Amino acid sequence: MDTAPVMETGSRWVQIPDRRGDFPSLLRTHNGFPLAYLDGPAGTQVPQSVIDAVTRYYSTCNANTHGLFPTAEESDRMLEAARAAVARFLGAPGPQCIAFGANMTTLAFGLARAFARLLQPGDEVVITQLDHEANRGPWLSLAGSGIVVREVALRPDATLDEEDFARAVGPRTRLVALGMASNAFGTVNNIARARDLARRAGALLLVDAVHYAPHFPIDVRAADVDLLLCSAYKFYGPHVGILYAREGLLDTLEPDRLRVQDQRGPWRIETGTLNHAAIAGVAAAVDYIGTFGTGTDARARLVTAMEAIGAHEHRLAVRLYEGLCGLDRVAVHGPTFDVPRRAPTVSFTVRGMTAADVSARLGRKGICTWDGNFYAIRPMEVLGLQAQGGVTRAGVSLYNSDEEIARLLGELGDIVRGRT
Repeated sequence: MDTAPVMETGSRWVQIPDRRGDFPSLLRTHNGFPLAYLDGPAGTQVPQSVIDAVTRYYSTCNANTHGLFPTAEESDRMLEAARAAVARFLGAPGPQCIAFGANMTTLAFGLARAFARLLQPGDEVVITQLDHEANRGPWLSLAGSGIVVREVALRPDATLDEEDFARAVGPRTRLVALGMASNAFGTVNNIARARDLARRAGALLLVDAVHYAPHFPIDVRAADVDLLLCSAYKFYGPHVGILYAREGLLDTLEPDRLRVQDQRGPWRIETGTLNHAAIAGVAAAVDYIGTFGTGTDARARLVTAMEAIGAHEHRLAVRLYEGLCGLDRVAVHGPTFDVPRRAPTVSFTVRGMTAADVSARLGRKGICTWDGNFYAIRPMEVLGLQAQGGVTRAGVSLYNSDEEIARLLGELGDIVRGRT
């Protein structure tokens, strides 16, 4: 990874160090080619420090919680420390706002069932055509209870129609649910606008930050969101779902839970025994991200780290986007990089080939990309891409390099020119 300057803070340039050696999986080869992991939007690689944290938990204190013996007490402390680490990462007031689950989808369904007990027939929920199905399906399921689900329209450039958004939110709206960034097209949504619309209607605002959290700093208090969902495996951690809930909000909902469960938030939405070892890895992932930052406290280090990581990723993504736009037969889908903020995720199609064919050919050369709809099936349908097999998607993560972007563009150039 280049160590060229990637952002400026005041009068001082901040560099992202070459930390590829932190990721054991980057040593893998395929067909004699080093693997280039441009598949990060579906889950990043994991640094050794996270692997060590998971191993250390299993090796030293693998026990359930609330026991009166050392390993159980250590598990209690680890879980509380992990909640505190995630709270710092999200800018939340403290660990009391952070719940864990199997994944974001499971947590979203749990919230939807809780809202089903709260809402009345005729109440409205607003979703969008851009979102991942995990932030659509749970809310669409409420229609069977008489809840009206309204859908904000998508424009051809994979951005939301702001005028239609304003029309969709009205006096019966009780919840607005949308993504902070699109996992399919890299679109970053206007959360401040969504918040204003929700507040005017007296509605709650839920955001899916799964694709946003790996690339940008988050401050849930500044954003003034009520609920935020994300997934640690998208930011260098294990497969764990994360829920931020405004303090006291979960206590007003009735999620599925056993009577023996702690009835207070955040525990009231956590069903059964959590994946303790994976959660230990979540805390380690947050700590790892912080090592890229500067500042006098942990939160400041996380914010500056995400700014530096995001600038590095943006630079590489711009190079990828511009290179793809210069290739014959290649169409790039989604917003340009001239917008104020865009995730480093680039989706494209090649005329005369399916997305699966393109990804398979790149894969044989050790270049990892995804094909299909990535569970963002609704925007693919709206934009007419689903019927042709979706798109090929490449995403940039902190460990990706200029050389890997050049490899992808070179191989794709050979493919469209019929040389491979």
